[in-house]
Amino acid sequence: MKRNRKVKILATLGPVSSEEAMIERLFVAGADVFRINMSHASHDIMRILVARIRRIEKKYGRPIGILADLQGPKLRVGTFSDGRAELIAGQVFTLDDKNHPGDNQRVYLPNPEILEAVKPGERLLIDDGKLELISEECDGHSIKCRVVTGTFISDRKGVSLPDTTLCVGALTKKDYSDLGAVLQEEIDWVALSFIQRPEDISEVRNITRGRSSILSKIEKPQAVQRLAEIVELSDAVMVARGDLGVEMPLESVPGTQIEIINVCRMAGKPVVVATQMLESMINAPVPTRAEVSDVATAVFEGADAIMLSAESASGCYPIEAVQTMDRIACKIECDPNYGLMINAKHSKPEPTGADAISLAARQIAETLNLSAIVAYTSTGKTGIRASRERPNTQIVALSPIVETARRLALVWGLYSVVTEDAHDLDDMVDRACAIARSEKISKPGDRIIVTAGVPLGSPGTTNMLRIAYINEDEEEGGI
Repeated sequence: MKRNRKVKILATLGPVSSEEAMIERLFVAGADVFRINMSHASHDIMRILVARIRRIEKKYGRPIGILADLQGPKLRVGTFSDGRAELIAGQVFTLDDKNHPGDNQRVYLPNPEILEAVKPGERLLIDDGKLELISEECDGHSIKCRVVTGTFISDRKGVSLPDTTLCVGALTKKDYSDLGAVLQEEIDWVALSFIQRPEDISEVRNITRGRSSILSKIEKPQAVQRLAEIVELSDAVMVARGDLGVEMPLESVPGTQIEIINVCRMAGKPVVVATQMLESMINAPVPTRAEVSDVATAVFEGADAIMLSAESASGCYPIEAVQTMDRIACKIECDPNYGLMINAKHSKPEPTGADAISLAARQIAETLNLSAIVAYTSTGKTGIRASRERPNTQIVALSPIVETARRLALVWGLYSVVTEDAHDLDDMVDRACAIARSEKISKPGDRIIVTAGVPLGSPGTTNMLRIAYINEDEEEGGI
């Protein structure tokens, strides 16, 4: 199941892709990580999906990553007497704390934190920006607004606040419950929605305590303003372009995407580009040319992973969507411009032995045209450091810990293999050579480079680099 690309594909599971046979087909088609959207999945459904993925993982002997995406503070208006109301640009419309059906003058807003936080002059965007309001008067119980654009509002439409920082955490009561259930399962990544500040991540990390890695979704302007701090505290980041495109001008999203990818690459943190990548394939068997270019741009920029949402969760062509994304990525990575663009953004190594070893491994592997960089990694940090260099050479991440191998399924260029820990240095080199050959990454006569930490079994001590030959009698493989 070795992929012919280095960027990873993250596929969302949903109504059309929850059965085990379909999940298996998505994996064979190219999905490396599966996303479970807790906005729609109950705890029981989540557990069933995890069990199905793990059975497929066991069948193919390849680590598969699972990401649970928490809903976050999704803000919505209440209901209307007639299900909807017609508004006129320029009129006054009020959001308040009175829990009864709305009309064309007012509606209930069941979020006191919004009523308390919004200030005059700030925007409120309803229904993904289709209706724009400007607040004029705020007293903590109601927000009197002027309608700027839009003509209708209906039941339970979402509210976005591009100008307002809410004094609440990123987790709701539902999120706390979902997170508790997620941490009891074999789930590798937890995605945080609508974060605004670094403290949101710290709160969740105190709960997870290493049981799952944290992926921060950047979908609010407030998060972009504190991007470096958020990236530093996160294990990975997602460019969540859907809500980001609602809360900031659409023309600003491409530049923000590049900024987020660059900051993540410089920090050595995996970054995912998501939302509407192949949107037309929800209903069509082929994408638009613009969508192909969009996916290609994310690959050219060096994203670790690209994600499918409704395309694989509820669309008519989930398999075709994964296959299309796989073909685009493979083609772009063979393009002569790809190497030029990737190499133009190499991050500056930190003054540590581990970073020096990773940099040297890339330079030696490319200078000597070695067939693989084999990195022993317990925590995953050595594998991520190797990926951060974006080498042309195939990276093989060997780990005795299956949870580490699963987490690395999200990371650019890493082919993860679960294997027993080496007994000594000779065993380490022999095992690396055997696995490189058995996985058909190297052949007899090839050379590989091996990086590891000495003494063996000491996490975070990558300090050894060795070049080794692949002999005729190497037979051992990963497990």
